[in-house]
Amino acid sequence: MAQITLTLPDGNARSYDAGVTAAEVAADISTSLAKKAISATVGGRHWDLAWPIDSDASIAIHTMKDEAQANELVRHDLAHIMARAVQEIWPATKVTIGPVIENGWYYDFDRAEPFTPEDLGLIEKKMKEIINKRDPVTTEVWDRDRAIKFYEANNEPYKVELIEAIPGDEPLRMYWHGHWQDLCRGPHLQHTGQVPGDAFKLMSIAGAYWRGDSDRAMLQRIYGVAFTSKEKLKAHLHMLEEAAKRDHRKLGREMDLFHMQEEAPGQVFWHPNGWTIYTQLQDYMRRKQRAGGYHEINTPQVVDRKLWEKSGHWDKYQHHMFIVEVDESRDGEHDDASAKNRAETRINALKPMNCPCHVQVFNQGLKSYRDLPLRLAEFGSCARFEPSGALHGIMRVRGFTQDDAHIFCTEDQIQEECARFIDFLAGVYRELGFPEFEIRFATRPEKRVGSDESWDHVEGALENAIKAVGRDYVLEPGDGAFYGPKLDFYLTDAIGRVWQCGTFQVDPNLPERLGASYIGADGDKHRPYMLHRACLGSFERFIGILIENWEGKLPFWLAPRQVVVASITSEADDYVHEVVAELQAAGVRAEADIRNEKINYKVREHSVGKVPVILAVGAREVEERTVSVRRLGEKQTSVQPLADVAQALGREATPPDQL
Repeated sequence: MAQITLTLPDGNARSYDAGVTAAEVAADISTSLAKKAISATVGGRHWDLAWPIDSDASIAIHTMKDEAQANELVRHDLAHIMARAVQEIWPATKVTIGPVIENGWYYDFDRAEPFTPEDLGLIEKKMKEIINKRDPVTTEVWDRDRAIKFYEANNEPYKVELIEAIPGDEPLRMYWHGHWQDLCRGPHLQHTGQVPGDAFKLMSIAGAYWRGDSDRAMLQRIYGVAFTSKEKLKAHLHMLEEAAKRDHRKLGREMDLFHMQEEAPGQVFWHPNGWTIYTQLQDYMRRKQRAGGYHEINTPQVVDRKLWEKSGHWDKYQHHMFIVEVDESRDGEHDDASAKNRAETRINALKPMNCPCHVQVFNQGLKSYRDLPLRLAEFGSCARFEPSGALHGIMRVRGFTQDDAHIFCTEDQIQEECARFIDFLAGVYRELGFPEFEIRFATRPEKRVGSDESWDHVEGALENAIKAVGRDYVLEPGDGAFYGPKLDFYLTDAIGRVWQCGTFQVDPNLPERLGASYIGADGDKHRPYMLHRACLGSFERFIGILIENWEGKLPFWLAPRQVVVASITSEADDYVHEVVAELQAAGVRAEADIRNEKINYKVREHSVGKVPVILAVGAREVEERTVSVRRLGEKQTSVQPLADVAQALGREATPPDQL
């Protein structure tokens, strides 16, 4: 029999007969490893312990300590175990697909009766019974005809359709979890008992069209989450509870910040409270950018398709654009706007990004190398079509504003500008409550433009810039744009969720396409590099992140309603207005509440609205010119002189960049 060589992670190589399984390799290494083994990586591919290995390859044996592989197997096996449980309880149910997703899995079912929340508990119980049976997991490879006949005989039409949609005539892998069978690429665990029976939970039921086609059958999708231990499941469920409490849509209603409605899908109606947050954040970024050497500009929102064609966005990005057709022959007074004189119709698009317009600003007038770097910033309002199913509060919208900027510079200035931006971004994030962030460095893709020498220089500039500011980075090989490498910046919020917000991208391509140039020291024309950069990304999304990170209890300077002065008795009403006036003079957003309601009712209502400070005043406070101070989240109150409170809150209301 032919021999193959398998190379272990430590570099040692062992010879085996072709067809050896990963389970046999694990047993050859040690008995204890064979008992703990769950899968392998063979030649870079995740490998079932039962699959034969027919050629030379690297091999690594995995155990439950290998988090990524263990999670994949546990979640994949649970998808099969759940489908088996459903069919054991309701035998007439037809199965479709059940992939692994982040933190868990789902499986789609065709069942006449709708699943109920109570059914999830019944399914979970049956799943644990299957796990406790420790049924073996086995696999075979079948030809297509045999597989199709099998599923036709078992009245599983969705499986038949899946097989018929698979191109080519390659054999198909079949898996059994005990007596229950499914079409699956694998890999899987070796028996159902390897799945931790206390580390999974069925979460929800949703509708899903077969193959995502609204003209096809509506199926029922059951979602589950799973981990390798009970403790990890508990931590995840706690995080979900926290996320639900912090949901920006819920807090947006309670704090009266914004709303969305069907007549403007994916666009935000900002209420006074929400717009206060928006403008405070925008004013903060405007001051930071001005101090950072940026020149603020503003460019049109509706731009002729000719510019988008020149920039390359029309071909590559048109599916995200909102198209606006205007008949230029209309007189603007009497003509029907819906009528079109095709010969006079101009095709425009709402801008989905700002960069082509920024090049137009750069192109006005002759630029010298002495003008570089030129930093142009815009709070650019953009519109992008997002599918309705992808919209999510103010986190994923169709209309948004970016803290966008583009730096025009020479190749030799890239490193300095990158380092400068990382320091700039770090200061912004720190002052907004995110002292830690991660940098991910995406390098040249396989398909790209430009010489290797140019890529070497630019990638080296970014790497040196990161090192110069004392930061670490995660390398993402091949994930750069076709025209240049990029850095993405990831925040971690208060409950451990990661958000990609900032970006820094090197682009020699767009200046070339749009004819940007400057006069160099040699008197000749040269192409500038264009550095795309953003700190917050979109204001809408970043405000959503802020709301959820702080659970609505925003830093005092950002809070839309900073202080409510509430009367305890009507005799204190005049003093309430006097307190409000003194606070407003100190730069505090203060308002009066002199309604004829009990003070406990007022405190409770304003606490739900996340007002940071409530000042209660009654007859005693009027006489002593004091206020009773209650902070959001604190049960204790303190009585303090009005002058001291106004001075202290005035300092607290000062944005961090002005302290």
